Amino acid sequence: MFRALIYLLPFALTIYAFIDCLNTPEDEARHLPKIAWVFIILLFWVVGPIVWLAAGKLRQAPAGGRTPSEWHRNHRHEWVAPDDNPEFLKALKEENKKDESLLKDWEADLRRREEELKRRESGAGPEGSAPPAS
Repeated sequence: MFRALIYLLPFALTIYAFIDCLNTPEDEARHLPKIAWVFIILLFWVVGPIVWLAAGKLRQAPAGGRTPSEWHRNHRHEWVAPDDNPEFLKALKEENKKDESLLKDWEADLRRREEELKRRESGAGPEGSAPPAS
């Protein structure tokens, strides 16, 4: 049982340090670029994660509502639901107007094609002249 812990604890520490390094913003990684820290953590199995946790990351509370993930950086949300956000509702109205105008254009094109097809079927050419005699 203890032999398994000798391998599982460093492995768990490596996984934790690797994920922590990936979720840390680039400007909070100290002494080296973040990619270098990733390589150090993965190549130096026991020492790398300990060095990362001790010296690699700026350890303080994030300022300005920042979260650890890069995707969430600079994305502060003031609205709880989309229907509470007037900008979102305005964007929906604009998108609806665009869609309605596109639909009207398609309907007009469809009517024009149907009329052209009816003229062809009734014997009149595309300019309204009679078809050529055979």
